Amino acid sequence: MARRHYLVTYDIADDKRRDKVFKTLQGAGDHVQYSVFLCDLNGTELAELRRKVRPLLHQEDDQLLVVDLGHATQPLVQGIESIGRPYEPPVRTRVV
Repeated sequence: MARRHYLVTYDIADDKRRDKVFKTLQGAGDHVQYSVFLCDLNGTELAELRRKVRPLLHQEDDQLLVVDLGHATQPLVQGIESIGRPYEPPVRTRVV
């Protein structure tokens, strides 16, 4: 399954719900701003993420957006424009 870049952002009214969503997203991608994550996911991982966050949200008060940014084979940094402080991608290390 091909991996794709996703921007995931949320607006959640309740602190407890927001904390739960934040913790769930920490395992799925890189935290880049307060309510914004960049995730490289395949279709199965995206479906699993949706399954995990859906029950955490209040359907009338909260919102979580998932924006498909394209194939993960292309460097995401080339598609990000930053105004103000430059965007610095997180340094990833492999732990075996």
